[in-house]
Amino acid sequence: MPGGQGEGEEKLSMELTEDVMKSMEIGVVYKDYNGKINSLDFHRTNNYLVTASDDESIRLFDTASATLQKTIYSKKYGVDLICFTNHPTSVLYSSKNGWDESLRHLSLMDNKYLRYFKGHHDRVVSLCMSPRSECFMSGSLDRTVLLWDLRIDKCQGLIRVRGRPSVAYDEQGLVFAISNEGGLIKMFDARLYDKGPFDTFSVEGDKSEASGIKFSNDGKLILLSTMDGNIHILDAYQGTMVHSFSVEAVPNGGTLEASFSPDGKFVISGSGNGNIHAWSVNCGKEVACWTNDGVIPAVVKWAPRRLMFASGSSVLSLWVPDLSKLVSHAGSNSNIAY
Repeated sequence: MPGGQGEGEEKLSMELTEDVMKSMEIGVVYKDYNGKINSLDFHRTNNYLVTASDDESIRLFDTASATLQKTIYSKKYGVDLICFTNHPTSVLYSSKNGWDESLRHLSLMDNKYLRYFKGHHDRVVSLCMSPRSECFMSGSLDRTVLLWDLRIDKCQGLIRVRGRPSVAYDEQGLVFAISNEGGLIKMFDARLYDKGPFDTFSVEGDKSEASGIKFSNDGKLILLSTMDGNIHILDAYQGTMVHSFSVEAVPNGGTLEASFSPDGKFVISGSGNGNIHAWSVNCGKEVACWTNDGVIPAVVKWAPRRLMFASGSSVLSLWVPDLSKLVSHAGSNSNIAY
């Protein structure tokens, strides 16, 4: 298996504008899943994408060559949430068998478990790796958030919450956020979390449980998705509302994932009617909407280093700009960089 191309940070090949957003279309589809995709993650600095599916598969893709690199099955435990560690060929994942809520650190290179993390007593619904250290967090329906170190199998901290928690680190790994019941977001210093939150924000008018929370890459904004299909952008310093959007909620308590573009200019999300929506962070208007053949794209995420996003339903789709549309729109004075 190749070691990953394009080591290190890389600038986007062209500016992400409204025209580029509108031109996005499916570049490649992987249809050989035998169950819905539960989660997916891009590595921060390598061209790797990993997916977790109800068919108990973990699949590693190289997005530079659009090729499947490896498939591993977790038959005994199932696989629900998955995320890369800072190493490009190891992942953390949660179980989906209803009887074992352990987290597992898996080497994709040799299909070997490196460590087990036991502590939760109900389904893990949020999982986030620190971008700058060996620490990670997990949030569970047992109403706890546990803090871990990849090198130690026992949890390093416990934070009790109300309701369904969602967790996220900022890009520097210095601050993390935990969403709570009733539209509350608690902000913690990662080095002093035992002192309690240094700030608490309230999302006025939306008391539904959170399905996901993320920081923009520059740390200035927070993206909160709720179980009722609401998507909120908040100022990460003041907690004030910047914009709110709504999509059709997923029936029967399903969740949707929203994602910032790498430059923080746009937000994308799936919806319960199968569409994928994109909004401008600057002005709050919807700039694009794509149909997904009626299949709910429960997970949607931007690649951190490419003009590409992925959507997962019963298939995996990689979306990229249609350059022919951009050239046609820009005409002979186009300054698009290829």
